[in-house]
Parts: sequence; structure tokens; C-alpha cells
Amino acid sequence: MISRHIQTLVQVSKAVHLLQLHSLILKSGLDRDPRFISHYLLFACSKSIDFAKAVFDQVSNNYTPPLFAWNVIIRAFSKSSVPDESIKLFSRLQNMGLQPDNFTYPFILKACGQCLMFGVGGSVHSLIMKVGLHLDPYIGNTLLRMYGACGSIELASRVFDGLRVRDVVSWSSMIAAYVAWYICYGASVYMIFINNPSKALTVFRDMATVNEKPNSVTLVSLLSACTCLLNVNVGKSIHCYAVVNCIFMDVALGTALIEMYSKCGHIGKAFQVFNSMSEKNLQSWTVMISGLADNGRGEEAISLFTHMEQIGLKLDSMSFAVILSACSHLGLVGQGQKYFNQMVRLYDIKPTMEHFGCMVDLLGRAGLISEAHEIIKNMPMEPNSVILRSFLGACRNHGQIPSLDDKLAEVLLKSEPHLGANYVLASNVSSLSGCWDDAAELRVAMKQMGLKKVPGCSWVAAGGGYSEKTMKEALR
Repeated sequence: MISRHIQTLVQVSKAVHLLQLHSLILKSGLDRDPRFISHYLLFACSKSIDFAKAVFDQVSNNYTPPLFAWNVIIRAFSKSSVPDESIKLFSRLQNMGLQPDNFTYPFILKACGQCLMFGVGGSVHSLIMKVGLHLDPYIGNTLLRMYGACGSIELASRVFDGLRVRDVVSWSSMIAAYVAWYICYGASVYMIFINNPSKALTVFRDMATVNEKPNSVTLVSLLSACTCLLNVNVGKSIHCYAVVNCIFMDVALGTALIEMYSKCGHIGKAFQVFNSMSEKNLQSWTVMISGLADNGRGEEAISLFTHMEQIGLKLDSMSFAVILSACSHLGLVGQGQKYFNQMVRLYDIKPTMEHFGCMVDLLGRAGLISEAHEIIKNMPMEPNSVILRSFLGACRNHGQIPSLDDKLAEVLLKSEPHLGANYVLASNVSSLSGCWDDAAELRVAMKQMGLKKVPGCSWVAAGGGYSEKTMKEALR
């Protein structure tokens, strides 16, 4: 009877009262009841995972907790901000001689995917094969997602092909794996996937042939593929499918539609979707603001950002990165500086490389070279190549060279020594400052290394295909 009362108390108690309840458990001796402690941990994890872990460790010192208790604590950590703790607990479980079951493995695989622990995930896969659980549909789907998260699209595809039963989760996971791979590696293999149908869209077509109905999660992944490929026509078809089949426009689906339309240049349609959403989160607002800024509607982006503040949303690092970028493209120096100071002082957000980059770009575009140089000198980390190129490009464009005691051009060349454009930029800046010998040496070094400045180009969809246009060709 007392165990039921305690479990009820755990459910309704606040985290600060858990220690008092735990004292009662110790006095009553319930901490030695394996069944009670398993359910107690289940409720405790929902209140405080750190407290639940402390209880679990204490129990482990007295006796080996049942597998259910291990699964509870491993599952909790796999969903937390420190999923690697799940993997450590799994190792302890094995050392105690316990045999994981069909519930344990999915939690560990999820943690491996979140931590990008490909090697550990592969070892767990081997264990699953040995005990014959690879045919379990839930484990198979989790394996697929783990390999997809780790960027191993080939192994994800093998797992998918080996599934005896493929449900909507299986198909959605395979589509998501291809999209994640494009996002991580697509830039380096761009020529491959623009000249061939997107694998993600191909999987979706295969899904339709077996009459498996997609859900909102499937559509979100498909829209991400359309965003990567800038394929607005397929994106529109997916939108129509959702409307015709009465798929609820949840936050994730609405946000994916906004991003797809924005990236494809259909900002009006994106705004329609945004206004039609019954529920929006911070990401929805941020994506819409970013879309407005990227499509040359900076003033509307700032207006929407102000409205977002007024309704009481707690802004994050990404929100400020987006609005700072908008200010940079609009040339609103004062407004950008105001937002930067507001971020640091009012919201207590520590500036990242991206925030500093936005400020350097903002000041550099406005010709405030000394102020931009001060930002770089006071950064708590080394500036990356993007910031250095932005600053040196501003120096070249405005014909102003501050006292470069820290040799920023040299830092740029060291960070990316095989990029020809960096040598050209550094040479131009040296020429501007009167260092003609340095400029000549850079040109010679570039020639000796066989480097060239790749001309800027764009991919243009025309006549059902893609064609490459360089800047020179576009001006003819």
C-alpha cells in the first residue's frame, strides 16, 4: 500500500521534494524491492534525470537492478542533452552480465545516432545480429535512423533493403537519411545529384507504389529534399498532397513549407503558409524572418522580429543571427549594433562565430573598416575564413587598410592554403597598402601551387534541365 502512495507522491511532487520522498523510501526499505524501484525510477526520470541517476547508482551498490530499471534510465538519457550517458550505462549493464532485450537496443542506437558514434553503433548492430533481433521492425527502423544520422547512407540503405516489414516509419527514416546526407555532403557532390533524380524523392515514389501512406514526418523530410534541390514544383505537389489528404499542418510541417518556399524564392507563398499556421514556435518565426531577409525584404524581416519580441517569445542565438544578417544586407548599422548589444546584455546570449561574422560584414559593407577590425581583435576565438574574407574584401572594396599588425591575410592563407581566391584577395589588399613585392610574391606562389580563382557561377533551371552560367556569360 505504501509503495502506491509513494509512487503517487512522486508523480505530483516537485523536484525539490524528491529527496524527502527518498528518505521515506530508505526508511521503509522499499529501495530493496526491485519491482518498486523500477517504477520509482520511471516516475523520477520525468522529474529530474540527475536525481534518478543518483538513486540508480545507490541501488546498484546494493544489488543488480532488474533490466527494466536499466532500460528506464538508459531511455531517459537517450532523450536528454547528454545521450552519451546512455552508452556508458549500456557498457555497465554488459559488465554486470545482463542480457539487453528488444527495448534496450533501440535506446542505445538512438544515443549512438545523436552522438554520431558510428563505431559504437556498428558494434551494437553486431550484438543485435548475434541474438537474432535484427528482424524486429522497431529495432530495424532505429538502426536505419542511426546509420542515417551518422552519414552512412550505404549501410542505412542495406538495413532498409533487409527489412521484412516496412512501415511508414521505415520509409520516412530512409528518406530522412538521404536528406541528411545531402545536407552534410551535397556541396562536395553537387554535380552528382543535380543530374540524377533525388534519391529521397525516388524512395518516396517507391513508397507510393506499395500503397504506403506518408504522414507529416515523411512530408517534412521530402520538403527538406526539395529545399536542398531548390525544386519548388515538387514542393508544391507535396503541399497539395497534404491539403487534399487532410494531413494536419503541425508546426514541423508548416515550418518546412515556409523554408522550402523561401529558399526557392516564393516568399509570398511562404508568408501565406506562415499566416495560416494555427501554432508557431520560435523556429517558425526565425525561418520566416530569415526568408524575408534572404529575399531582399529586410524591413519586413525587422518588423516581424519586433512583433516576435512583443508577443513574448524567448529569443535564442539563431534568432539574433538571422536579424543581424538582415541588418547587414540592409546597411542598418545602428540597428544591427542595437540588436547585438541587446542579445548580450538583455538576453545574456554569448556571441558565436556567426554573430561576430554578421557584425564584421555589417560594419565592413558600411565602410567602417576600423570598427570591423576592432570586432575581430576583440573576438574570444580566432576568426574563421569567412570572417577574414568578409573583412579583407571590405578593405579592398572601400580602399581602406587599417594597421594589420596581426597579419589577417596570412591567417586566411594558413586556414585555407589551397583556395586560389584567398591568394587573389590577399594580393589585392597588399597592392592597396603599397606592398607591391608582397602582392607579386603571392601571385607567384599561387602560380607555383597551380591554384586558380574559380569564377562565380549559378545553376539555372531551363527547359527541364540545369545549365551553368558564369558571371562573364551572364553579362553578355
